[in-house]
Amino acid sequence: MENRFIQIGAAADLLGVSIETLRKWEKTGELIPDRKTRGVTGFYDATKLLALSDGDSPTICYARVSSSDHKSDLDRQQTMLETYCTAKGWRSEVIRDLGSGMNYHKKGLQSLLEKILRKQMKRLVLTHKDRLLRFGSELVFALCELQGIEIVIRYRDKPRP
Repeated sequence: MENRFIQIGAAADLLGVSIETLRKWEKTGELIPDRKTRGVTGFYDATKLLALSDGDSPTICYARVSSSDHKSDLDRQQTMLETYCTAKGWRSEVIRDLGSGMNYHKKGLQSLLEKILRKQMKRLVLTHKDRLLRFGSELVFALCELQGIEIVIRYRDKPRP
């Protein structure tokens, strides 16, 4: 059976990641196209990608702040999450959100929920539990558990006296 090669857009859809993420993985050597044309168009072997998506799904890092006044904190969260995943040797992708922890309609949260429901991730990494949602994060954690997705919370809140 001959290999079926697909272009970067179809490969990104198949893996459930963005085209930019695939380009980043190519630059870092994590996932290199199986062949390239003279015009530098990359082609991926669909069979290999399907095997990759089953066994080596990415770690998704989720960072959120409530307002643009805290954008520097959002950048700090992203850096902490990326550094942690790199130290663990995990292939990761960061989803960033700007909005209230009580808003369930944020673009990033919707993207995260879709990845959970489609089982397009291996684990979810957060800096703190409340970065996901102010209330209701337990529901998202339950969905992760049902899908076999590991949850890593870097800093647990200390109990109050």
